[in-house]
Amino acid sequence: MLSKIFGKFKGFGRLGYDIAIDLGTKNTLVFVNNKGLIINEPSVVAINNKTTEILEIGHDAKKMLGKTPAHIQVIKPLVDGVISDFEITEKMLKHFINKVHGDNFSFMPRPRVIIGIPLDITEVEKKAVEDAAKSAGARKVYLIEEVMAAALGAGLPVDSPRANMVVDIGGGTTDISVISLAGVVSWKSLRFAGNELDNNIIDYVRDNFNVLIGEQLAERIKISLASVIPFNEEREMEIRGRDLTTGLPTAIVISDAQVREAIKKTIIKIIENIKLTLEETPPELVADIYEHGLYLSGGGALLYRLDALIAKATKIPVMVVDDPLTAMVRGAGTLFSREDLLKKVSSIF
Repeated sequence: MLSKIFGKFKGFGRLGYDIAIDLGTKNTLVFVNNKGLIINEPSVVAINNKTTEILEIGHDAKKMLGKTPAHIQVIKPLVDGVISDFEITEKMLKHFINKVHGDNFSFMPRPRVIIGIPLDITEVEKKAVEDAAKSAGARKVYLIEEVMAAALGAGLPVDSPRANMVVDIGGGTTDISVISLAGVVSWKSLRFAGNELDNNIIDYVRDNFNVLIGEQLAERIKISLASVIPFNEEREMEIRGRDLTTGLPTAIVISDAQVREAIKKTIIKIIENIKLTLEETPPELVADIYEHGLYLSGGGALLYRLDALIAKATKIPVMVVDDPLTAMVRGAGTLFSREDLLKKVSSIF
């Protein structure tokens, strides 16, 4: 009987249990060594307040946002890239780790886990991530800066003396960094990113149309219409919300030009901080950056022509990494086959 059980797992490999996690404000991505990206789901949990039972996690929980009765609460346990609800984060991580292993988890050793963290995270916040991961079933936890992992995902030589500049625009944070010799030389971490753009759109529609819309609709508007440079053809979208004067449902049409106006201030703040980071970078490394360019990762990198606008403002080449949404978790996953580099770039718990 035992031979049949263990035969079922033959070939899974010693390293097959290693997991890299992008624990993001908007989405959680899970990469399994030798298997690739397994999970990409919203960082959202629905809980029954009467029974404290977890009802849904991920995509199914996100569908419930703004639609629940009083006894059901939909929680986003991460705010600005850090844990705001420890217990819910632990349960969400446990759910995703169990989902990776399926019914076989009880027969397997607990996994090693790499988790990406923002640059300005405090020691208390680091401890919260470590505790949540270990409580969820991790044997050993490695914490790595998200920009370092994104640079690895882009195939950059992070352990060389060459400067690598990475701007990671996620859901809750924008991390701007210059990396050399497996360390971050100069950086800025901003507690605004994709979620802030959604809020910009909500505020614009309220202030200019007197209509209230929800965050899920704001995100759809951003994906469909947001840009920093005009599209080749003007785009419009009909949206529905609540008229703040009458309290009744209403429909309006919003254009890409209006969305550009809505998000303009946030984009300008990101670009100004990129410039400030360059000003604080040693001149030898700045010369490297001017030669090799700046790399954009994270969901914000998909904003239409953001790379061109940053290149114009900084006078340096700007490239969007391949598959920017998954660059961080893919880069972290490569470290399981580069043990020496893993020790250099991570905090181990």
